[in-house]
Parts: sequence; C-alpha cells; structure tokens
Amino acid sequence: MLHWFKKNKQPAFWKQYIQSFKKQSPRTFENCRFVVFDTETTGLNPKTDRILSIGAIGLKGNCISIADSFDQFLIQNHFNKDTVAIHGILKEGKTTKISEKEALEAFIIYIGNSVLVAHHAAFDLAMINRGLKRMGLPKLKNKCLDTGNLYKKLKEKPQKHIGLDALCIEFNITAHDRHTAAGDAYITALLFLKIVSKWRKERPVNFDDLFRNGERRGLM
Repeated sequence: MLHWFKKNKQPAFWKQYIQSFKKQSPRTFENCRFVVFDTETTGLNPKTDRILSIGAIGLKGNCISIADSFDQFLIQNHFNKDTVAIHGILKEGKTTKISEKEALEAFIIYIGNSVLVAHHAAFDLAMINRGLKRMGLPKLKNKCLDTGNLYKKLKEKPQKHIGLDALCIEFNITAHDRHTAAGDAYITALLFLKIVSKWRKERPVNFDDLFRNGERRGLM
C-alpha cells in the first residue's frame, strides 16, 4: 500500500520517464539514441557538493546531433571559490540559471530512456542521483557507458585511471571548451565514437558487447 502511495505521488514527468522504459524496442548500435553528458560541480563529494551545470548531446548511428543538445546552469546555493578557476562558473553574472529541481526535471525529460555515456561516469551519475534524492525521487534507470572503461577494453594492460585530456591527445581530439559541461559532453561524444570505431576494426562488436563487464547504473 505504501509503495502504491509513493508511486502515485511521483510527478508526471517522472511517471512518463518510467513509462518510456516499458516501450523499448530491441536496440542496435545503429538505432539506439546515446546521450553523452557531463556535470560541472562545486567539488568531488556527491554527498556534500552540488551541480553547477549539466551539458549533454545526443548521437545516433555514428552521428552527433548538435540540434539534440542540452545545456543548463544551476542557481548556486552552494559556492566553492576554489573550483571557479577550473570551471569558470561564477555565483552571480549574466548567465541565466535555474533551480536544481527545474534543471533535473528538464534533464530527465531530455534523456528519456536513452543510453547515457560519460567519462568516469560514476561521479556524474552520483551527482544526478543525489539531486533526484533531494527531490524525493529514485535513481536513474538508464543504462550507462563509461568511456574510460570502454577505452580499457582496447588495452591488454589497461591503466587504472586515464583522464579526458590524455585521451584527447591520443585520439587527436581538439579539447575545445574544456571544463564546461557542454564542451566536455561534446568532446566525450567524439571520444566515444572513436573508441567504438577502433574497437570494431579489431573485432566484431554488437550493442550488447558495449555493456559486458562494464555496465553501470545510477550510484549513490
């Protein structure tokens, strides 16, 4: 009874989001919509830090769609001056900012049941899920791919951690708008396509192979 009550108290956008997973058709790499995303935050602790901006871009069938993009800045109720030098997001300024609740609702509507992609995805997922928890909502249900983990599958002796900057150099990707959420999402989308392309040249890869030993769902 309590489960039924909680489910029916959920907002309409979340019910629509949950419903989208019940209507999925079989996926292939070519027909799947991937959403590559990134967050800029006040720090690296999902329990105490907050999201400053969310950037995302869609891709399908090896094509990145600039028209299918998402870029929102959040009102800063928490401020950490030490991280401004990294992301350049000021507490005030002329940039239009919306509340965490508005930003996360818009993000959920934007992603739908798409497969999410991020570099070192666990952190970004944790930040999004913490925000959802503050709204009284469950974790994201989307499948998620980590470009760091996908890169490791190319190597016989993979490094434990490799940063986005190093991979941009290796794959000849111009790091334009680095350390902005939208810029990093676009860079990661390019990286994702290049990793998968290289992987496919070495051996056959289908959609399910992307998730073997690497599928991550929402954390925290």
